[in-house]
Amino acid sequence: MSQLEKIYGVHAVQALLQHHPKRVKQIWLSEGRSEPRIQALLELAAQNRVQVGQAERRELDAWVEGVHQGVVAEVSPSQVWGELMLEELLERTETPPLILVLDGVTDPHNLGACLRTADAAGATAVVVPKDKSATLTPVVRKVACGAAEVIPLVAVTNLARTLEKLQQRGLWVVGTAGEAEQEVYQQDLTGPLVMIMGAEGKGMRRLTREHCDFLVKLPMAGSVSSLNVSVATGVCLFEAVRQRGLRP
Repeated sequence: MSQLEKIYGVHAVQALLQHHPKRVKQIWLSEGRSEPRIQALLELAAQNRVQVGQAERRELDAWVEGVHQGVVAEVSPSQVWGELMLEELLERTETPPLILVLDGVTDPHNLGACLRTADAAGATAVVVPKDKSATLTPVVRKVACGAAEVIPLVAVTNLARTLEKLQQRGLWVVGTAGEAEQEVYQQDLTGPLVMIMGAEGKGMRRLTREHCDFLVKLPMAGSVSSLNVSVATGVCLFEAVRQRGLRP
């Protein structure tokens, strides 16, 4: 049992049952939960022959840190993909790929929010460096509201080398930087694309910046100098979505 992870929250557990049911070993519900979305979760569990038990809310509180919504699942360990998976994804992609790269984002809440946004924007994958980056955790899964079970998270050993390989495959690399001369709305984002978001405050690392084909910025009219990385990610990805929708 110690090798199992605890995933919590209705959306995260439901997404696991829908996309990776074999990973779910046991579901625990707090006593008294019977609303429609819980019934839907119970039906999914029954379809996949997953055992469901009941526990007192205080027991669930002791198991996890965060708002569990009365739902906790014990699952097999998280899957983070490697470089080979990224190559396979690109081979299977029929539309121009859209890859989100997070360079040095260490806050699990930000990673979860970025995964959710990337999934909503139809991104091919989210790429992070193996070192000095957040990875899949119960907190990330909860914030992602199920997106962590759908969109591939790829951890790479050498981000600069990965960017070089993507460029060799015909993808354009666009990095975000406050000092860039061009706004994201002026950049053509309709082709095969890698969008890089740097860590809050520090931004992209020097070597990452050197591998960018273009640098773009968000127009900032207020007193703050930058946006939360997950908010900035949403703006940039959905500008790409907007442009692709206008393409003949």
